Amino acid sequence: MKAIYALIPIVAAVLCASTRASAAPGEATSARTTVVIPLWPKGQIPGRVSPGPERELPARGDNVIRLTDISDPAITVFKALNTDKTTPAVIICPGGAYSILAYNKEGTEVAAWLNSVGITAVVLKYRVPGNQDGAFQDIQRAMRIVRHRAADWNIAPDRIGVMGFSAGGHLCARLSTNADQSTYRKLDDADNEKLRPDFAILVYPAYLSQAPGKVSAGLPVNNQTPPTFLVHAEDDKAYVAGSKVYHAALEQAKVSTEFFHCASGGHGHGLRSDKEVGVWPKKCQEWLIKMGLL
Repeated sequence: MKAIYALIPIVAAVLCASTRASAAPGEATSARTTVVIPLWPKGQIPGRVSPGPERELPARGDNVIRLTDISDPAITVFKALNTDKTTPAVIICPGGAYSILAYNKEGTEVAAWLNSVGITAVVLKYRVPGNQDGAFQDIQRAMRIVRHRAADWNIAPDRIGVMGFSAGGHLCARLSTNADQSTYRKLDDADNEKLRPDFAILVYPAYLSQAPGKVSAGLPVNNQTPPTFLVHAEDDKAYVAGSKVYHAALEQAKVSTEFFHCASGGHGHGLRSDKEVGVWPKKCQEWLIKMGLL
């Protein structure tokens, strides 16, 4: 039933943030064709939805697009640049405390960087505010659609991962540790696809620990959890402990994992940091190469 995925071509200019692994400050990124895919057939979104309409919150002078009241979850696919070979793909989950989505800083800017290193990027617009179960249904559906359309988008079907920032990192960890639990009834052929990501990248993830030394309930790390790369700065006092606990749980379960842990960078930097954490894209790329994913 691929008809429900009718592609909606758009032309989008995506900002490429300054990182030590991508464009220089102020360097322009050319417009390129993308596709936007609604996650759910019309009238068949499971669970609770926002009354909408989707809106962008007032600007704060920090060049961050903050979206909320997401009532029509969707994915936007950005193809890797300058390659005719099959590529890895990463589903990107922006953060925002499950209240908003920092859509450019932790979404489209990251897509531009992934494209530049040969990865097809898929930005997930999941349900907010205050709808963790709806968001989880959205990432499950997104994974299945990307797997179902892998041949159409020239994606390697065994190299489809997830990347999340802050609350988006928690969402990716939830999918990584609950990949055998579909939370909605089958709608079409896409829902025959597996849910488990092939790898996960968690950047300053939030909500990973519920008590000192314990992984949060609902994140049952085991030996089926996919290989995981974590990024966190020690001065993100609210959430760094969760990454430490999650990383330790991965190691105990014999899951391949790497933790880029540094002193400075705080929380919510995306690709924009000039602190020590700013080298994380390069470290992540090196890990992907080492793992044979890139």
